[in-house]
Amino acid sequence: MKRWALIVAGLYMAILIVLTVPFILLVFVPQVKLDVLKIFAQWGYWLWLAVMVISQFALLAVPVRLAGLRPVTRGPIWKTVLAGGLMAGGLVAGACFAIDELVFAEHALDRDADIWTIILLGLLTWFIWALVFSRISRTVPPADFVTQHCRALFKGSILELLIAVPSHIVARCRDYCCAGFWTFFGLTMGISVMLFAYGPAVFFLFAERWKRLHPTRE
Repeated sequence: MKRWALIVAGLYMAILIVLTVPFILLVFVPQVKLDVLKIFAQWGYWLWLAVMVISQFALLAVPVRLAGLRPVTRGPIWKTVLAGGLMAGGLVAGACFAIDELVFAEHALDRDADIWTIILLGLLTWFIWALVFSRISRTVPPADFVTQHCRALFKGSILELLIAVPSHIVARCRDYCCAGFWTFFGLTMGISVMLFAYGPAVFFLFAERWKRLHPTRE
């Protein structure tokens, strides 16, 4: 079943890569002209992609155990908890970046201290939601835990996009350099986490199909 988790994580990575250029063009063109292919030469892009894909694989730790009919220990649960908490932190950071640009326009995040404040807020959110998800995991069966986990992330991504989308529209209507850059980060996190939350559902579909085709195999 681990190979199916790798396949799901690989598909998630492929979707993010394929959507990169169209998404940037949709967000920034025709107001500005960008050489969007340069994004693939940026180490920050690949770091973000690696974090998202590794987190997706970690999120599938519990579903892999469930699909393989193996007992779910605290190890896989903690992988799922930490991955979900990280995504929650990313949503909060994305929303904060978007709000900051909405309020301060071209003066948004002029100081490094402002950026680090938002990053620390995201890390704090990661810690808090990891505790919340861990508490949930102790009170419900593993299958229900995964469902509630993904449902919370999906709802959180919708809420974050309700902040980031209007903020980006306002920012793009303003006349200053790099307008919409920070709100673009908020949009990226919202959409990425929304897709991220579908990972376990896709995995279970693959696993169920495999069992039907190979009923004698684990």
